Amino acid sequence: MAFDIDMIKAVYERMANRVDEARKIVGKPLTLSEKILYNHLWDGTANTAFKRGEDYVDFAPDRIACQDATAQMALLQFMQAGKPKVAVPTTVHCDHLIQARMGAEKDLQEAINTSNEVFNFLQSVSNKYGIGFWKPGAGIIHQVVLENYAFPGGMMIGTDSHTVNAGGLGMVAIGVGGADAVDVMAGMPWELKFPKLIGVKLTGKLSGWSSPKDVILKVAGILTVKGGTGAIVEYFGEGAKSISCTGKGTICNMGAEIGATTSTFGYDDSMERYLRSTDRNDIADEANKVAEYLTGDAEVYANPEQYFDQVIEINLDELIPHLNGPFTPDLATPVGTMTEKAKANDWPLDVEWGLIGSCTNSSYEDLSRAASVAKQAVDKGLETKAQFGINPGSEQVRYTAERDGILDVFEDLDATIFTNACGPCIGQWARYSDPKNAPKNSIVHSFNRNFAKRADGNPNTHAFVTSPEMVAAIAISGRLDFNPLTDTITNKNGEQVKLDEPTGLELPPKGFDVEDAGYIDPVADGSGVEVVVDENSSRLELLTPFTPLGDSITGAKLLIKAYGKCTTDHISMAGPWLKYRGHLDNISNNCLIGAVNAFNKETDKVKNQLTGEYGPVPATQRAYKAAGVKTVVVGDHNYGEGSSREHAAMEPRHLGVAAVIVKSFARIHETNLKKQGMLGLTFANEADYDLIQEDDTFNFIDLNEFAPGKQLTLEVVHADGSKDMIKLNHTYNANQIDWYDHGSALNLIKKENAQTA
Repeated sequence: MAFDIDMIKAVYERMANRVDEARKIVGKPLTLSEKILYNHLWDGTANTAFKRGEDYVDFAPDRIACQDATAQMALLQFMQAGKPKVAVPTTVHCDHLIQARMGAEKDLQEAINTSNEVFNFLQSVSNKYGIGFWKPGAGIIHQVVLENYAFPGGMMIGTDSHTVNAGGLGMVAIGVGGADAVDVMAGMPWELKFPKLIGVKLTGKLSGWSSPKDVILKVAGILTVKGGTGAIVEYFGEGAKSISCTGKGTICNMGAEIGATTSTFGYDDSMERYLRSTDRNDIADEANKVAEYLTGDAEVYANPEQYFDQVIEINLDELIPHLNGPFTPDLATPVGTMTEKAKANDWPLDVEWGLIGSCTNSSYEDLSRAASVAKQAVDKGLETKAQFGINPGSEQVRYTAERDGILDVFEDLDATIFTNACGPCIGQWARYSDPKNAPKNSIVHSFNRNFAKRADGNPNTHAFVTSPEMVAAIAISGRLDFNPLTDTITNKNGEQVKLDEPTGLELPPKGFDVEDAGYIDPVADGSGVEVVVDENSSRLELLTPFTPLGDSITGAKLLIKAYGKCTTDHISMAGPWLKYRGHLDNISNNCLIGAVNAFNKETDKVKNQLTGEYGPVPATQRAYKAAGVKTVVVGDHNYGEGSSREHAAMEPRHLGVAAVIVKSFARIHETNLKKQGMLGLTFANEADYDLIQEDDTFNFIDLNEFAPGKQLTLEVVHADGSKDMIKLNHTYNANQIDWYDHGSALNLIKKENAQTA
């Protein structure tokens, strides 16, 4: 039986009418993405055809999912909204605060020992406001959502960029900042610029060593980390239908790595099989009644160039395994071409670790295919050259895989089975005692991101992304350039043996099983539940509303001019900092410490213009704040790429940064800046980035005329007295300017709720 089946039935009951009306308004056949979007308009049935990439549109998502690291700040904000209960079904999943170190049982207990205050807070807030709670060890949020909450044709948002994983079950699922989630929790519309559409036509069928992971690794190589920005990627074709539901989830999951708003697939037999195998026959039965509305119109897929803004075609018959990386998920290398490329770039060819799991590849099918490779190593007398680590996606997957002997195969190779949690994928991996001084090395993993220091904190770790079966093969061989399609390995008897093609099971033949999935239902009436936050806590802190920045920002100083890639990991690191995600002031001590200063090419070393001395970024910014001096951050392209981490916006705001000016933004981060009442601006002329000097002073001379579509003018005063006048673009609409005027979107919500109370 599905969760929230009445809500799902209501989505399907209105779908035919709303989609038919939208098709009339638009005047042409519709993609699946458009059908879902038009079926979730806040105002109901469509009365206008929205312009892709231009019109801001209000939507009504069906549900929200939050992971523990981001849920803390989201729920701290919701507590200020003045609402007794969340307006839409919402869940919290404890998967980020568990460090991978010794193995599942010990690591889980250690997490409970060290983070119990946070887990108790999240559980009590969930209980009070009608939120479903998934305990530590229950599983990784996106795998748990796919198994329990995702449904074809639905719309959900989540406070994690990989919420998009639910596209594997035909949803439009979008990662957002916590402030966006608070809007929807409070019963307000959720605003999104109507996305552009990228169509990916898949022909042929995967076979041999090729996997769904290779589809998205190929797409990432084509589109790069920002090629999908502002767009939904919709996969279609006979090749798409041949891919399993969890394989589809893998492809959608890594759509976040190309900047896509989300990715999705049309409803098909594989989705029905998955729904029924996860005890959701009721959803499958309802979906079958409206199946034609849960995929794109036939004309769209027959002539995709007429209906998508961009079309990519991939023949799965010809697709070969890929390794992407290091340091960026879009640097694609087909297996068989690695040797020359690695030597040219001085990448270590010896591999020290192979890691399987994360929200991207931790399904039963993923584990079974990797285990088929591992079993060969045992049977053929091979000894693994690299260490192995496994993170199952959920307790249901782990329990079933253990029952079926899959985990035993990995343990026969001395693999460490970590907790059903994110672990190394998000930097929660105690690999080194001193990661900053750790040696240069290579690892391979089935995760989604591989930014520098992401997994283990070591800037010298070269991380490569590939499929679970390729992780197993490369870990067994110990070589980055091992090609299982052609190469052999010497076994312990001195024989040359070749690995056979991997095999796997789409779904467990005996069905899924679990003793305790880890779910706790909230009480029906939470009005009597008390949420306590210790004022002396170092982990949790009640929020103080931000003060509006006003329409006159002058005399601002430069905090940092970031050079090159500046992701949310650079702006607000994870790893050991995760423990402060519920304490804004404490976590602000990591603000921009990973960003590279353009003037000295160093991290966490900027000039304090008040003293002329160099120091850490957070300390320097605190000095400016104490002196009442506002500051500006300047950045390069795709600033804020990566996680949905709103801390990357809240920390600068808390410390007194007024504006972030860059060549271009990643979508979620730009929205997060707006939500927190800051100025997120782009250079009208990208070359003006080069005009910014270390000792500059900034005056926003026409901020009092801040209006949609109107450029702002920035006077840049250099140390020698010379000036440059720079034009700045923005994407604020009237509502978002209202957020700025009130100091944050949350301030506006509180005001509106107070007026209607």
